Amino acid sequence: MHTPLSFDTTEDSNFTMPLKKLLLKDIQAPITLDLQVFEGKFKESVKAKVPLLDKVMYYVVQRKGKQMRPMFVFFAAKLGGGITEATHRGAALIELLHTATLIHDDVVDDAYERRGFFSVNALWKNKIAVLVGDYLLSKGLLLSIDNGDFRLLQIVSQAVKDMSEGELLQMEHTRRLNFNETIYFDIIRKKTASLIASACAVGYASSNLTDIALQQKVWDIGTKIGMAFQIRDDLFDFGSDVIGKPTGIDIQEKKMTLPLIYAINQANSTDRRQIIYTIKKYHKNKAKVAEVIDFVHKSGGIEYTQAAMHRYRKEALAALHEFPNNAGRKGLEELVWFTTERKR
Repeated sequence: MHTPLSFDTTEDSNFTMPLKKLLLKDIQAPITLDLQVFEGKFKESVKAKVPLLDKVMYYVVQRKGKQMRPMFVFFAAKLGGGITEATHRGAALIELLHTATLIHDDVVDDAYERRGFFSVNALWKNKIAVLVGDYLLSKGLLLSIDNGDFRLLQIVSQAVKDMSEGELLQMEHTRRLNFNETIYFDIIRKKTASLIASACAVGYASSNLTDIALQQKVWDIGTKIGMAFQIRDDLFDFGSDVIGKPTGIDIQEKKMTLPLIYAINQANSTDRRQIIYTIKKYHKNKAKVAEVIDFVHKSGGIEYTQAAMHRYRKEALAALHEFPNNAGRKGLEELVWFTTERKR
């Protein structure tokens, strides 16, 4: 039987959950004007002279998400020296990268929906989707180079590298059905957490602060937040919340998430073989997927995964408390709680 990792889930009195439920609009309130300016600049930055490309860009912009990553950029800037023009460019750079990766991910995953809407590849096929993703990446590169934001570009380039490695690592281990916690954490650190880490580091670096050690500390905080964010996302697959994707979709795609990894590694050899066989042969069968979900619940996989999420949340909050208690820190703390307590 596999020995699971040990997670300290005790809550420090300094890191208690806010008394009232956090709504994204309330967290956004201190940076509402900055987000409005950002949105206008972002729309302007993706306009194209090629009619087909401009049509696709219009479709993409109209279906924007919660804009959480620009929020990380702006609050991280407030954590440091304050929001500057470079901060707005940094937020656009992060959003261009994020949008490009979502479009490319849909191609890789053969996904035809994104947030309840048709994906770009569903409407315009894979070739156009790949080129649109490349276009967005190039716009981000030019935005940084034309304005001399080389430090921001360096930060984001590290994230692009990590995200590509994470995606390939996941594909490799999905084929093998590798049930290894260490590899799982490495995958989500690279694939998901690196983008939130880069958003935080870009925001802090854009505030005219040049302390590389502090910039790295902010990157590390973003990594911990990103880890908690992805673990929370993985938990949705085993619940009944309406989250924009069907319950059990990760199992259907044979993705090895922490609740499943823990449950299988704690199972006896007979149950382990049966569950692995089910995932290999019947991952498209909804009834069989439901059996796997039930197995995970009964094996304590949900509680173990929640403990892991709480650990990263606690570490992120503790690291944030090493910075001055200002609007930036407060905003980032609220985002930590929002990402780990969200219902969808």
